[in-house]
Order: sequence, then C-alpha cells, then structure tokens
Amino acid sequence: MFGDYKSNVALYPAFQNYFRTHQPPFLAAWGKNDPFFIPSGAEAFKRDNPNAVVRFYDTGHFALETHASEIAQSIRDVLT
Repeated sequence: MFGDYKSNVALYPAFQNYFRTHQPPFLAAWGKNDPFFIPSGAEAFKRDNPNAVVRFYDTGHFALETHASEIAQSIRDVLT
C-alpha cells in the first residue's frame, strides 16, 4: 500500500466491494486537519459499510503519533 499509491488507488473498487459485501468491523481514525486525506474521505467509507465508525482527532496526517492512546481505545471499542 505504501510503496506505490497509484496502484493502491486502482484497487479501490475491490476494497469497496469487500466492504459492501462483508461489512466487517471498521474504524476510520482520522486527523481532522490532514491536508492529504480530508475528512470527507473518511466519511465515504460509510457508503460501502454503513456500520463503519469514523472518529476524527484534532491532529494532522500522522494521528497515531499524537493520539495513540485515544485511537487504541477506539479500536478496543469497535472490536468489543
């Protein structure tokens, strides 16, 4: 995923189909100030998986660096 973002984008239809078909537990932990992946990108996951949980944190692109404990708790909440 990280090595070649262009090929990752080409796989979006497969990811979207998986989320629509299987609707797995899903958490989008998002930096609300991320200049690259804007909040509407996180909300879009709900189109394919209505049960997706979207949580925004007051941070930028590297949310885990600044909000690790809060995101870890969100992960626990979604998986229980």
